[in-house]
Amino acid sequence: MDEQTINKLRDFISGQEIRESPEEKEAVQPFLKILHEDYGYPKNLIQAHPQYRVKASPSDKKGYPIDIAVFETIQNEKKLKIVVECKKKDRKDGIEQLKDYLRFCEAHIGIWFNGKESVYIQKIEKSGNIAFEEITAFPKHNEKLSEIGKYLRRDLNPTHNLKEIFKEIRGRIVANSTGVNRDEQIAKEMILLILCKIYDERFTAHDQMVRFRASIDESDEEVSSRINGLFADIQQKYDDVLNKQDAITFDGKTLKLVVGKLQNICITETDRDSVGDAFEVFIGYSLKGSQGQFFTPKNVVRLMVEIVAPDKKHTIIDPACGSCGFLVESLKYLWHTLDETIENEISRAEEKMALAIKNIRGIEKDSFLTKVGKAYMTILGDGKGGIFCEDSLELPKNWGELTKSQIKLESFDISFSNPPFGKDIRVTGKDKLAQYALNLNKKEGNVSTLFLERNLQLLKKGGRLAIILPETYFHAPSTRYVREFLYKHNIEWLIDIPHNTFRPHNNAKCIILILQKDTKQQKFIHMAVAEFAGHDHNGKVIYNVDGSVKDDTLTIIDEVKGRVDEKKYTFEVEANKVIKSDILIPRYFWKSKEFEIADIAHRKNLNMVSLQELIDHASISFFDGHGSPRGELKGEGSIPYIRVKDIVNWQIYKDPTAMIPSDEYDRLFSKAKQLKPKDILFVKRGSYRIGSVAMVSKNDTDVILTREILVLRVNTQNAAKQYGITPEYLLYAMSHIITYKQLENKIFIDTTLPNIADRWRELKIPIPKDASQLEQITKKVKSAITKQWEFLNIVDDLKNHNDVFYT
Repeated sequence: MDEQTINKLRDFISGQEIRESPEEKEAVQPFLKILHEDYGYPKNLIQAHPQYRVKASPSDKKGYPIDIAVFETIQNEKKLKIVVECKKKDRKDGIEQLKDYLRFCEAHIGIWFNGKESVYIQKIEKSGNIAFEEITAFPKHNEKLSEIGKYLRRDLNPTHNLKEIFKEIRGRIVANSTGVNRDEQIAKEMILLILCKIYDERFTAHDQMVRFRASIDESDEEVSSRINGLFADIQQKYDDVLNKQDAITFDGKTLKLVVGKLQNICITETDRDSVGDAFEVFIGYSLKGSQGQFFTPKNVVRLMVEIVAPDKKHTIIDPACGSCGFLVESLKYLWHTLDETIENEISRAEEKMALAIKNIRGIEKDSFLTKVGKAYMTILGDGKGGIFCEDSLELPKNWGELTKSQIKLESFDISFSNPPFGKDIRVTGKDKLAQYALNLNKKEGNVSTLFLERNLQLLKKGGRLAIILPETYFHAPSTRYVREFLYKHNIEWLIDIPHNTFRPHNNAKCIILILQKDTKQQKFIHMAVAEFAGHDHNGKVIYNVDGSVKDDTLTIIDEVKGRVDEKKYTFEVEANKVIKSDILIPRYFWKSKEFEIADIAHRKNLNMVSLQELIDHASISFFDGHGSPRGELKGEGSIPYIRVKDIVNWQIYKDPTAMIPSDEYDRLFSKAKQLKPKDILFVKRGSYRIGSVAMVSKNDTDVILTREILVLRVNTQNAAKQYGITPEYLLYAMSHIITYKQLENKIFIDTTLPNIADRWRELKIPIPKDASQLEQITKKVKSAITKQWEFLNIVDDLKNHNDVFYT
């Protein structure tokens, strides 16, 4: 990817390519989406690029460019309504500059937003004087300030920007509230407010005014009184879930800020899990990370539920239910089925209530999450009685009496689970561990391994498990015993989800597994690959060029349900082939990528030859690096130790801080691994560097290589005779975009570290069918390498004779 592409993004309003900056990416573009999608401003009334100019002083003739200008149409004339500044200034300076802009333009509302914190101000003109007042909300399109907060239930609309809204709320709380600054405290308050919002949405008639609102002319006390009254109603109605100690303690000002930002959206119809999103934004790692409790994104939950397709006769459990994301989505799926099959409204409502009470069960170890889950299930459908605060991995006989009466092993039809995972979460206790065959003769257990087995123990014969597990379970030699366990059941589905799925909170790359307990393996295993799941590694939503969210899970659902003619992300593979390979990773079998590569090769008139074929025909040989020196000896000698990060731009960088003594070199060196000029070094393991290559020069032969580096040696006579290739051409071919594209499906993740293992042998290098083209490329590479080595020789001379240390 070139630098120009990296530094560009597409403006949401104009569609034009613009320069990417932190302000643009984190503040301007997210706020443009909020203005258009949540506040209803048409794109033709919003301007960001080119920037609209306003005066910053009476004598200012040129005008100052503002980040976002929002207009209104009055008597067919376009007038400036709102000025938005998104600069990375501190709060005080940002607001003062915003006031300067408002003084000399016709807009009456100003917004300062830096991506995290926001301030809304109103310009008040009276008797020739201008004053400013901070307000808690700003108007939607065609709405007056006086109309804010006077919403009927039918006026509420879903949002695609819930996480951004929560981030803005958090910034406003931290900046404005008194006595509330800890994320855990803020999160607990916000969860209670979200429950108030959900309750209000569910039980307010379509043509009635909602109670979760805050108008501009109301006092903080009036808003606080109404919200606390709403919460008191929830406490009274659900006194077995929320007790008297649960309370909303935000002051009136903070309450008005929060309510003002959420009042015009409909959370229950939004396509994100509001409770999960709130936790993600408000507490990050502080409450949910220490025990591996990372919330599953709503789109991934929906994907799993849609594929399993539960029926009203099925009993469903999640033994690590958190805030009940899987259970809520299952309930919604079942209710949708009832909406389509039961016409009578009263009968339908009774059936929905019965499903929530009879069919849904969940266990959660964390007491606060259990309370949240109970409240969430209660408000949505009175499924609170099925949620229990217990340790799912404990002996069932040690559970509470009520839990034991409601949850029994081998009694459920479906289990959904995204169990906690992490190398630091270990389970101990001899009697506890004795329940699990996967932990036989071990003193401590891996929590996700035990949850896998507990989920199956909860199912009837023929029951179905849908579980998310780290990718290492599906390919690594160290976890083969787990795969042997899986092969005893019917593997129905394997779904590859992106590495960014749980980022930024957890770096684990995961696979979704759906299997049927104690059932004969079906002939073909269904597979799917999602390359994008709606957000990047920072958790920010990503978009296609047309403005839609970049989310392959939606397309996968459509393909599974037969709503599209041509399948791109879903496919089938013979079960025998998969099990024989002992690789349960869908992208490894994904032909779409292979077809794409073959098409490129055909258009460029290239033959494709695998490295394994070159090995079989004695055109290349190979060996691994030497190993790693003792840590305390690095930097204590004069012989280079070459690590993964030292393979850069076809060169070998010799880090002076990693030089080792000669006796350590002697310990690691072997004649079988003596490097020669023109050997090719290939990185086969290590974060984001797999596939990097370099050529060994005559000055690089006496070094020690880490074992993560593979050495490829061209047998020049055989290689030239059979394929016309040289070491220089192999260097080029290993760097080719076609070769690079193949890496994506062959690199697997061991916990968090990428690894290609022996699958590098399967890489096919491109070789031009035109011999003259092959010769031309070889000459160019040889010329480049020669000049590179000449440069390095001069640098080495400077090091040896002029005391140069770093280069």
